[in-house]
Amino acid sequence: MKKANLIFIAILLVILVVAPLLSSLLNLYIDWLFFVETSYTAVFTKTLTAQIASGLLFCLLFLGAALVNLFFARRVEFSRPERYNISGTPITIDLAPLRTIRRAVSFFILLVVAFMMAKWGASLWSEILLFANALEVGQNDPVFGKDIGFYLFRYPLLESLKQFVDFTLILCALLAGTVYFLGGGILVSQRQVTIDPRVKRHMGILVGLMIVNMGPGFYLEALRMLYAEHGVIFGASYTDVHAKLAAYRLLAFLAPAAGAVLIAGMFKRQRRLTMISLGALFVVYFVGIMIYPALLQKFKVAPNEMVMETPYIENNIRMTRLGYDLDRIEEIPFDVDYNLTGRDIDKNDATIRNIRLWDHAPLLRTYSQLQQIRTYYRFQDVDNDRYTVNGQYLQVMLSPRELSYADLPSKNWINERLIFTHGNGITLGPVSRISREGLPEFFIKDIPPAGTTDLKVRRPEIYYGEMSNDYVIVKTKIPEFSYPTPEGGNIYTSYEGAGGVKTGSLSRRLLFSLKYQTEKIFFSSDITADSKILFFRNVRERFQKIAPFLLFDHDPYLAITDDGRLVWMVDAYTVSSRLPYSKPSTRRINYVRNAVKATLDAYDGTVTYYVSDPTDKIIQVYRRIFPSLFKDLAAMPEDLKRHVRYPQWLLQLQASVYAAYHMTDPKIFYNKENLWEIPTFDEKAMQPYYTIMKLPSEKREEYILLLPYTPAKRDNLAAWLAARCDDPHYGKLVVYTFPRDRLIFGPKQVDARINQDSHISQQLTLWSQRGSRVIRGSLLVIPVERSLLYVQPLYLAASDAVGLPELRRVIVAYENEVLMEENLELALQRLFGSRKAGAAPTTAASAPTAAAAGRASVKEMAAEAMKTYQRATDMQRQGNWAGYGEEIRKLEQLLKKMVN
Repeated sequence: MKKANLIFIAILLVILVVAPLLSSLLNLYIDWLFFVETSYTAVFTKTLTAQIASGLLFCLLFLGAALVNLFFARRVEFSRPERYNISGTPITIDLAPLRTIRRAVSFFILLVVAFMMAKWGASLWSEILLFANALEVGQNDPVFGKDIGFYLFRYPLLESLKQFVDFTLILCALLAGTVYFLGGGILVSQRQVTIDPRVKRHMGILVGLMIVNMGPGFYLEALRMLYAEHGVIFGASYTDVHAKLAAYRLLAFLAPAAGAVLIAGMFKRQRRLTMISLGALFVVYFVGIMIYPALLQKFKVAPNEMVMETPYIENNIRMTRLGYDLDRIEEIPFDVDYNLTGRDIDKNDATIRNIRLWDHAPLLRTYSQLQQIRTYYRFQDVDNDRYTVNGQYLQVMLSPRELSYADLPSKNWINERLIFTHGNGITLGPVSRISREGLPEFFIKDIPPAGTTDLKVRRPEIYYGEMSNDYVIVKTKIPEFSYPTPEGGNIYTSYEGAGGVKTGSLSRRLLFSLKYQTEKIFFSSDITADSKILFFRNVRERFQKIAPFLLFDHDPYLAITDDGRLVWMVDAYTVSSRLPYSKPSTRRINYVRNAVKATLDAYDGTVTYYVSDPTDKIIQVYRRIFPSLFKDLAAMPEDLKRHVRYPQWLLQLQASVYAAYHMTDPKIFYNKENLWEIPTFDEKAMQPYYTIMKLPSEKREEYILLLPYTPAKRDNLAAWLAARCDDPHYGKLVVYTFPRDRLIFGPKQVDARINQDSHISQQLTLWSQRGSRVIRGSLLVIPVERSLLYVQPLYLAASDAVGLPELRRVIVAYENEVLMEENLELALQRLFGSRKAGAAPTTAASAPTAAAAGRASVKEMAAEAMKTYQRATDMQRQGNWAGYGEEIRKLEQLLKKMVN
């Protein structure tokens, strides 16, 4: 029996402990090779040391507590264990085998739970390092007066320790109870459960310790009030501070006292004193936490809520603005006028030239059909950036041409791992230029990348990307596919980068075979002594592997360096859910900073982290923990720094919070008198969009991220928020507010006016009836001087699934005018071509040209007047008198222009 038990335990150990341990050691060694490759071994050793130390600490603490309990449970001998009363019939059971089973079961359970505790403790390595390296923020919470750094860096570990103690005591009670039951200390019959007094004493001590641990729990519950949600505010309210806080403080003292009395009562048999202490604890909790706060809220606070909650609303506003860094938003009035002239349009030519006419989705489809080249290439996403192209500062759209392993014509291990190893090049073009066929213009296209501008890609291979598979092996006997030739052949290459881990030795090949669960790596004759394996090739995965404590943006983007290399750039955030009084948003985050800009060379996999917000306390702590991981932003190469941009995700998050928290007056905030919303378009919330424009009172155009606001439950515009992306103003946020006593059209209202325009709606209907599908692009609000232009592109595509979107029309709205033309230039010419009254006088030499232009302009306006008259008569025949009146008004404006 004993031998069988030992064999059984050994098998369980192999299955549950040894096999997972060997797998963990293998993964650990592979990770070590990865960190050696990326030159971040200090990060690996610091993290691993913290994980081992914290895992061992929690494991040993649990084992110590469990072994003490098991020692006392096993040393107790019971005098009546052999007799059991089952179904009213006393029977005698030999307990010797049960004692053997008891030892085996207790040892097995103890081992498994200790292993679980070690893993749980290891997962707390980040909390432990933050606790040990905590910094003060220099600002206190408004209730307890503790520095904010306590909540960001120390509070999470205290909560974890409280949970650990609770879990340990409960498991010790279960382990001891199991041992007592198998040893005869707990007898179960049909009519009753008999528990030996010594068992009761032991269990009573554990229950008493649980009650003692409730004391720190009540203290933490008091702190947790700073994260309570009450509808009107987030954080501790009047009732919390003036009712619950005193009760929690009293309970934090009473709970350890009641636990100590319970433990003492188990030895002195003073049940009355024990019941009194537990009863007092229950009464204080019931009255102080449940009854009194409810009565106070109902009869005092609710009737005077705004007055009573004002200080706590102020706390909520102040801390939320701190959490999302909203205090640095500068608010500037923007008094809209509609006095734009042709000279203003010319003066803002850089803004007009960079109005984005290509939406991401139609452009992605167009790129895919025009530039995919082969079925195994794919454009995953389109990114927005800016470059100086032939001396002009232009906004561009670009997309990397990555290798799609799911679309390989012949899928086998050699093709997927040795031959097809990388994507090739990018497609890049301006945001507003179109060909005669309505297709995008290209600055960079084809394979190998070719272009007519000074923007060149000299290292087009993409070994690390958004679609890369888990691993490839390079520098083998088989050449790597590079790109196809027009004649039907192929060009091959061999990897020359510094990335990857050598796999020449048999031991390495065996380890990677085990890692990726394939024997082909070990037995392949194509792998040589110089071969390398490239793994962790996905952009976000590679970043996250090195710095798992950062939150990485979902949208990495490529930048072209001056020497023609492709480098991935991604924004990384320090986040927390522990800032008191700050209202949480996505993922329960209530503190966020764009503290890091990370880069990854698409060819050799070099990863670098640059600190973009050195004032952030969280990144300061992580720099203390990992001093070799981060560099200052000043160390970033200039050709990459030119492509740093304010992240869309962050501005969207800040904008959604600022919609309510721009109201800093508690009374206005409580009444929601000036609540804003992010406008919706096509049933979706508008996304921030990049553009190049000249901000009011600025002298030159710059790259900004823009998002408009509307009043709550209204469609007119209330403000627009801009994030500046260029040096020396990077990161500055400005909100321009419109007058509240005037109607400024919002996107939904302009869209309705477009739909009501008979000429536009008839044209759209006609196109739709000819087997084409009309795709209406994003409606952009473009500030120019002190006015607003609304621009919406229209695409036509065949109604089948492979239809190629072509940009066929551009709709422009200005003030009360809405018109549609073949391109943006024609639309602006119609709107402002005759308003150039303030233009400089022409010279004699240019007079004939000017006169000819004038005649052409009058001729064009006459043709437009005729079209307007025909539309008016059509409206009259249809009985559409509102439309008829609108067309007559337009005709009047055209005639006045012709006279002038």
